[in-house]
Amino acid sequence: MGLPTAPDADQNVVGWRFDNTYARLPEVVFAPAQSAVVHAPRLVLLNHRLARELGLEFGALAADTVAALFAGQELPAGSQPISQAYAGHQFGHFTMLGDGRALLLGEHRTPSGELVDIQFKGSGPTRFSRGGDGRAALGPMLREYLISEAMSGLGIPTTRSLAVVTTGETVYRTTPLRGAVLTRVAASHLRVGTFEYLAARRDERHLRALADYAIARHYPKLAGVPQPYLEFLRAVADRQAALIARWQLVGFIHGVMNTDNMAISGETIDYGPCAFMNAYDPNTVFSSIDHGGRYAYGNQPVIAQWNLARFAETLLPLLDANSERAVAAAMSVLGDYPARFEHHWRAGMRRKLGLQTEESGDADLMQALLRWMQQARADFTNTFRALSSGEPLTGDRYQEQAFQDWYERWQQRLRRDDRPLTAAYEAMRAVNPVIIPRNQRVEEALAAAEEHDDLSAVQDLLAALELPYVARPELAKYQEAPTDDSTYRTFCGT
Repeated sequence: MGLPTAPDADQNVVGWRFDNTYARLPEVVFAPAQSAVVHAPRLVLLNHRLARELGLEFGALAADTVAALFAGQELPAGSQPISQAYAGHQFGHFTMLGDGRALLLGEHRTPSGELVDIQFKGSGPTRFSRGGDGRAALGPMLREYLISEAMSGLGIPTTRSLAVVTTGETVYRTTPLRGAVLTRVAASHLRVGTFEYLAARRDERHLRALADYAIARHYPKLAGVPQPYLEFLRAVADRQAALIARWQLVGFIHGVMNTDNMAISGETIDYGPCAFMNAYDPNTVFSSIDHGGRYAYGNQPVIAQWNLARFAETLLPLLDANSERAVAAAMSVLGDYPARFEHHWRAGMRRKLGLQTEESGDADLMQALLRWMQQARADFTNTFRALSSGEPLTGDRYQEQAFQDWYERWQQRLRRDDRPLTAAYEAMRAVNPVIIPRNQRVEEALAAAEEHDDLSAVQDLLAALELPYVARPELAKYQEAPTDDSTYRTFCGT
């Protein structure tokens, strides 16, 4: 079940090394694609740090050449642009989809040998556009750049953003907007919805080929095990449990957890109406299209399990020829998911609270803090960072008796661990961020870029997010929580 191989791509001035394995799969899962012609591409952002990690160097190219490259006007040698087919349950409703405004340039081989997708987002219509224009606007592309790089800085598995260019074209949504293209880097763009696409077509032969490809690319240790497809399901479920736990531990709300937005690799993908929670409340929803709160912060672990159930359904023909045995095997994995999530979440919460050992009362200690935070409307990020200081907590809400009782209980628990309190606080500061992309700061930066062509706020915010666990007095404004963001709304940008 190894990946198909191709001759080594020629080295070039940038350093591209394409090996287009996905394009060597049966064409039922993709279609050839090309970027739309645009008239005035201009480079807005280039992620030099990520470029170096990828073994790419753009310094020898003129600015207009770089802009043309990332607008899809001059494709690098060795690339093979395609749009990927997939389906998805969107807010619970099944739809046949596909890359309606994206194309995969191909997979680039990094200096470490890692294979990563290079994808354009907003590059024009494809076979799967379903009447859409295939374009993207500057604001949503900058939002994805900001939030994905923030997630990377926080150490959470995520797609990355390599570049944003404007196209010189106008994109029409509710108002005329500046067109833009984002270049996204991902472990792959294989989604739960990719498997749903073939399952809906009842195409077991190609479904098996896709599963073999996914195992070879993301879970190569499973090749040759007795039940590779069952273990594949189990591995994907565990990565999702770990990922969603990481989201919960920093207050991240994805906003649109459709099955086409769940990556098989375990990365966070597709940053649309995403945002970070300020005041702790499990019912927090920011997305303007999530009217019923399906994807609220507190629902994310359950939705991930629901999505995994849809994934398991696609794999049933591969799990066992006997349908009852296949369902039983899938249910055993799905039944383990809540405990796996809880394991990852509690381990993360112990780190956030400086706990090195496990005790039976830890879960109640964690929940008691969260109950107080919800009642007090305490800021999620700042509360944990304040606890990490090792100093007496000032501020009116911290003087409440409910908090004082909890604090004393926590201190007693810390003292039962076999390490000095100073070491516990130091460990806490390594996992409790000072800075997250606060909603008001994101909106300020996007507004300045969109309305005034001023990228200084975007650049400053990116610099602050690069080292989110390091306290820097000059960046204190990025730590400030809004007094009330209950009316704050985010939008998909499609």
